[in-house]
Amino acid sequence: MPLFEGLGSGGEKTAVVIDLGAAYTKCGFAGETGPRFIIPSEIQKPGQQQSIKVVQYNINTEELYSNLKEFIHTLYFRHLLVNPRDRRVLIIESILCPSHFRETLTKVFFKQFEVPSVLFAPSHLMSIMSLGINSGLVMDCGYTETLVLPVYECIPILSAWEALPLGGKAIHKELDGLLVEQCTVDSDSSTGQSLPTVIGSIPEEVVEDIKVRTCFVSDLKRGLKIQEAKFNLEGTAERPTPPPDVDYPLDGEKILHIKGTIRYPVYTKPNCTAWLGGAIFGALQDILGSRSVSRDYYNQTGRIPDWCCLSSPLPESVYDAGKTPPPLMKRAFSTEK
Repeated sequence: MPLFEGLGSGGEKTAVVIDLGAAYTKCGFAGETGPRFIIPSEIQKPGQQQSIKVVQYNINTEELYSNLKEFIHTLYFRHLLVNPRDRRVLIIESILCPSHFRETLTKVFFKQFEVPSVLFAPSHLMSIMSLGINSGLVMDCGYTETLVLPVYECIPILSAWEALPLGGKAIHKELDGLLVEQCTVDSDSSTGQSLPTVIGSIPEEVVEDIKVRTCFVSDLKRGLKIQEAKFNLEGTAERPTPPPDVDYPLDGEKILHIKGTIRYPVYTKPNCTAWLGGAIFGALQDILGSRSVSRDYYNQTGRIPDWCCLSSPLPESVYDAGKTPPPLMKRAFSTEK
């Protein structure tokens, strides 16, 4: 159960905070200092060996609904272990999230799990909330892309966003290439074999595990030396001594030898800044209640307002508390400058 059970007015149960990413999903409870669980954003269908990614934008609505329903069920009943009918939901979302995805996700929460209310919060705005500031240039390096968005006085400046289709997936691709080119495999029958001749290609989940278990980030001083040596055309710059090689067990019979030179360009630690901002915001029960869209409103209209496209306040009937939203949050989710 959450650490802050009953936090807020009237002893209302703390909200569930979900950051649904392309590769990983962070979930937990408002008011806590970190997510309870960080799990892959995927499901396993019976009879299928390969996992199915939950965050997909190019599949039909029925299939997307089915995948999201199964995944959210796993979140509630295998990890969070709470009744979805008892708690509001705060969802951290990218400003580039397609409308049909958020609408399908909303339908899953209201129709399948009957949550009391749902609030979508922009990830960039939630990130600066965790720092206690109102303005900043936020760079979100995700799995499939990197998105930069300025936030001024809690207003996401949507007209100034920039994105690049490079993210964690590009790191996986680079690491996979280095493993194939430089690493060898030992088995019961032979040693020093090239990786492609033994296992062909490396599954992405194995590359992810290798990244997490064996790779790390150098400190600034060492990183500057590595960068200087990499871009020194004369070859006069000295490259720092690499970390030691490590052995990674592929299975019960094969051992992958990972060279130290490829162990330090990659991150290790998960970034939970956006989730933490959502947890802080979700702990403000009065504001959360005035901004959330209630199940009754959704059942009447069949839609959820897009906060990122508002130029004027919504009708009071949207809010489950029947209150006009506070001025700060009116501005925070609008495009007004």
